This record gives sequence, structure tokens and C-alpha cells, in this order.
Amino acid sequence: MHRIKPNLDIILDILKGSLAAYPTSKFVESLLYQYQERGSLSKKQLEGLMSKASNVRSLAPGKLATLEAIILKMPNREKAPATLTIVKPPEKQDPLQSQLTEILAKYPQHKRVLFIKLKYDNNEPVSPLEKSEVERFHKLLIK
Repeated sequence: MHRIKPNLDIILDILKGSLAAYPTSKFVESLLYQYQERGSLSKKQLEGLMSKASNVRSLAPGKLATLEAIILKMPNREKAPATLTIVKPPEKQDPLQSQLTEILAKYPQHKRVLFIKLKYDNNEPVSPLEKSEVERFHKLLIK
């Protein structure tokens, strides 16, 4: 961040003034520690500092106004509400279903066709290889 006067730090002045007014406040102590360690505070932290510092009479109103301007200048980072996505079951192919039922009507114990029918009924994807197997079984067994 490019500062016009690098030796002038409004946030540090407000933090020290707030700490002098509230010496037992763990919130202000933690903000001061974090500001000294990282060099910045989040928008929510600055808003909390603003609410705490607005009750301190010894702070100049110009510094509070500068802090408010810094807060207003920061971007709002809000999470978008979670969107509910409804998964539609795959459309069932009528030719495949009719072929499966015809084969199972004539041969109810056919294991491979039973397996594919189970996948089909549970809305699991049926691979093209399995579809071709059903067509082949239908040609051999029914026609």
C-alpha cells in the first residue's frame, strides 16, 4: 500500500489510544498485537475497533473519521448463499427397458441381464457396452 506520509499511522494511534482507555480489554490487545505482527486488520476487525474507539473521548474526531473512511474504502467480502442444486435422474431409454423386460420375461434367471436391469432401475448409468450386450441378447434370445 502506498502511503503519502509513511510515518503517520492512524490505525496504530487509534489502537494505542483505545488500549490506554481500556487497559483490560483483550479485544483491543489482540487487535494491536495482530496489527503489529501482520501490518493490517480485516474490515470486520476495523469495524469492531471503530465501535470501541468511538466511546473514547481522548481520540481526535479526525482520526475516527479517517478510520471510518478506511473502512468504507475496503471491499465487502460476503459469501454467496448456498444454492440448492437438484440432480435430475437420467432419462430412461424406453427401447432398453422394453428389451430388458422382454428378455427377463422369457429368461428370468439371466444373470447379466438382471445385473443391467438392476443398474437401470437404480438410475445408475448404463454403459454403451452394456447397451450393446442387451441388444445382442435381445437379437439372439427373442428374435
